Amino acid sequence: MNDCPSRCHLGDCLEVLATLPDESVDAIVTDPPYGLSFMGKRWDYDVPGSDIWAECLRVLKPGGYLLAFAGTRTQHRMAVRIEDAGFEIRDMIAWVYGSGFPKSLDVSKAIDKEAGIERTEVVSRYRARDFGLCSNNRLGSQDVEVAQKTVMQFAPATQSARQWQGWGTALKPAIEPITVARKPFRGTVADNVLAHGTGALNIDACRVASGSDHAERCASVVGLSSNRNGAVYGEWSRARTDSHHDSGRWPANLIHDGSPEVVCIFPDDKGFGSTARFFYCAKASRRDRNDGLPCGEAPAVSTNSTMRECEEADWPARNGNHHPTVKPTDLMAYLCRLVTPPGGVVLDPFMGSGSTGKAAVREGYRFIGIDREAEYVAIAEARIEAELAKSHAKRSSISQTQSADERLKQFDLFAEGGA
Repeated sequence: MNDCPSRCHLGDCLEVLATLPDESVDAIVTDPPYGLSFMGKRWDYDVPGSDIWAECLRVLKPGGYLLAFAGTRTQHRMAVRIEDAGFEIRDMIAWVYGSGFPKSLDVSKAIDKEAGIERTEVVSRYRARDFGLCSNNRLGSQDVEVAQKTVMQFAPATQSARQWQGWGTALKPAIEPITVARKPFRGTVADNVLAHGTGALNIDACRVASGSDHAERCASVVGLSSNRNGAVYGEWSRARTDSHHDSGRWPANLIHDGSPEVVCIFPDDKGFGSTARFFYCAKASRRDRNDGLPCGEAPAVSTNSTMRECEEADWPARNGNHHPTVKPTDLMAYLCRLVTPPGGVVLDPFMGSGSTGKAAVREGYRFIGIDREAEYVAIAEARIEAELAKSHAKRSSISQTQSADERLKQFDLFAEGGA
């Protein structure tokens, strides 16, 4: 692992990027604003402009990759601006998950509300979990409380509202696209890799394990036995072209979270569509997002809170990391490995709470992060420092074990020589 400390910069990314030397960065892995006005946050009113991506292009080495998350509604604008800055669009990775919550307007209810008529007739009661509003209990305790909430459904009060019962305005979110772009270079890939260490993907480091561990993880999510998925993980899968390699299958442009909703989409008949073929990473857990940070045990909201109350709650009271869009460290580590040469420099111009930085130092890369919110920079620094401390402790333990092994070998050699 590289001992060079990470650098977290507070400031506007365009201004900070201007201070970085040309061709000084090996890869950019970032989760920029989606331009959706998420939770009314001022930093999310537009996707980054081409001027920012042009600066990213300048600091990247020739052939360096840019991986940028986006929202489904604004992915096209994100990709176009990246392309307009001079990048070559190479692919799009889809991160598929089952825990999205549909923010849809109930048209029928809106009609009654505009008419000034209150609904009073209860037609059904159900738990949020039964209605699919929360996909699994691996999320935070607040999410479990929402899932256990009893929801009452009221009958439309007017004829017009009854006509539009069941109509809404949005689908359930289940995918986040990741633009895969590369800085153009002259000559061949082979020449560029030899000259700069960039331009290629680290396929073997990101292969999808086809062994029992992944099989059991995916099977356990939906309550299946490994025997039922035997065709997926057995002889047939080992005969597949993309699983000949001992380290597993070729990485795909699809990643999933292992939730029941996602796993059940893929048929396990002969393994053609099995989730075992794709990298598995669930959304960020509370432990992951708060590692290295002080956080309270009290919930930020009560059991019967509305979604709006959840959004406006005092999250710092419960989560040390109160950034609203934290990505899981395992996912960011996988992406960093895919596009960064050993010991390389990873840049995140939209650092947020530092998930990319945490992942980068875990993988042994140097990291440069930028964010204009002081509270998030402080969180990022604490998370990255905690990860560095773990890595140093792990290396120290390995070093001590190796030293012990060396002493044992020397003792054995001494014994053999004296025999």
